[in-house]
Amino acid sequence: MLLPKLFTTLKDYSAGQFFKDILAGIVVGIVAVPLAIAFSIASGVSPDRGLVTAIVAGFLISALGGSRVQIGGPTGAFVVIVYGIVQQHGVDGLITATFIAGVLLLILGFAGLGTVIKFVPHPVTVGFTSGIAVIIFSSQIKDFLGLQMESVPADFIEKIAAIFRAFPALNPHALAIAMETVLIVAFWPRVSRKIPGSVIALLLSVLAAQFFHWPVETIGSRFGELPASLPRPVLPHLDFNRIQDLIQPALVITFLGAIESLLSAVVADGMIGGRHRSNMELIAQGVANIASPIMGGIPATGAIARTATNIKNGGRTPFAGIIHAITLFLIVLCLGRWAKLIPLACLAGILAVVSYNMSEWRSFVAVTRGLKSGAVVLLVTFGVTVLFDLTVAIEIGMILSVFIFMHRMSKATKVRLLEGMVEKEEFSDLDKIKVPKGVEVYEINGPLFFGIAHEFEEAVRAVAKMPKVRILRLRHVPIIDTTGLEALKEFYDKCHNSHVELFFSGAQPQLLRAIKKYGLYEKFGTKNFFETIEDALEAASRHLGAFQG
Repeated sequence: MLLPKLFTTLKDYSAGQFFKDILAGIVVGIVAVPLAIAFSIASGVSPDRGLVTAIVAGFLISALGGSRVQIGGPTGAFVVIVYGIVQQHGVDGLITATFIAGVLLLILGFAGLGTVIKFVPHPVTVGFTSGIAVIIFSSQIKDFLGLQMESVPADFIEKIAAIFRAFPALNPHALAIAMETVLIVAFWPRVSRKIPGSVIALLLSVLAAQFFHWPVETIGSRFGELPASLPRPVLPHLDFNRIQDLIQPALVITFLGAIESLLSAVVADGMIGGRHRSNMELIAQGVANIASPIMGGIPATGAIARTATNIKNGGRTPFAGIIHAITLFLIVLCLGRWAKLIPLACLAGILAVVSYNMSEWRSFVAVTRGLKSGAVVLLVTFGVTVLFDLTVAIEIGMILSVFIFMHRMSKATKVRLLEGMVEKEEFSDLDKIKVPKGVEVYEINGPLFFGIAHEFEEAVRAVAKMPKVRILRLRHVPIIDTTGLEALKEFYDKCHNSHVELFFSGAQPQLLRAIKKYGLYEKFGTKNFFETIEDALEAASRHLGAFQG
């Protein structure tokens, strides 16, 4: 159903809920300020771009989305990929890649592919999410410790080595601000859940740095003053060569945006007992990621932490998300000039807590203690994310998961020769029926796909004596792919060349449809397909009698 939740909630909207949405929206808007700035700086762009993203994309995701309570904006999941795009293609390349990703998200939504995202294996999701958390934290160590470094290497190993070399120049004032921020953000909820801990930490950090004149780097000292307005819209430059260069990072933005937004929507459903519209959510994400780069912003998606804050403060409709965007705009308009006073160590402390929450270490440990296959996928995805590249990590994680799945499926599917007596159909009165001499009955249990085709051929080759009739029992074959169909064709050709009659029994309707579409039904002979093994054995007996006669 392609209808924004905003219109659905209007049917039973009340004044009481409106005031709750206003309160929740204001709180989330305040919470979003330091996060938008921090994610923007960590991504390698100026802080105003994160604020623009939170305002523009946040408004559109709430107004057009398929979730009642989703809050959109820049998130930690994008930090790594955005930083990499900026380093390789510049800010203009990031804007173009985000625009392309927005178009792709629109296509996914209108194509009804919102539910396909759930097929991403859990170990892959945990692996790259935990890897992103490690990279974000490592990128904040410089500002967390106030180290004097001209540049921070992008490579993880080189980055850690450079930090160790610069460690003697640690700034105790920056470390004090960062630690104070971590402690306040972590423990403030025990004091009050109405006022966000990150805001308290930010205010105290600014006061401490200004009152005591601590020599710490601030937003102003690195980036200058932030503009107190939204920039003018500018369409990104698009041509075929540029799209070719940026299609891979755009696909990663699309993948992450879809995963994060739908995961956040699912978590929100669990908290409020609702049900989101996945395709409408993807469409809203697409529109938001088209509008955000036009306004100079960065990629946006559903933000789990801000969505949870919205719910805990009483937000139950998209109006709360819209109020959140309006609150952010008013803060930028009225207080944006004061943002230059925020110490970067404070933002590093906030991102350190974000990294911890994002790490999913409990899920990480649980997966490593579970199936070995899942642990392998998790560790490989995590390692490649941290040491090499997020894009490559997702590709390797998915491919490895597919190969492991195929291997397990091939082990689950069995091909066996039934000798002497065979089981009759489930609805039969008799349990067993005798197989006549000169007849072989093969039974396949499980999907017949390319992973099992070789085993099927080996099972047939293992029988030395050639029978007069072969029966292939297919009652437990739920699906078949092209390789499986080709294996059936080769099996038939071998039987035909050896003058062995081939019968089929118990093929399910979907299997028969696949055989017919592939053009094998007539080739095998329509009279050679039987509903039950009894009918197939009876036909085999008649064929043997005719052969002997």
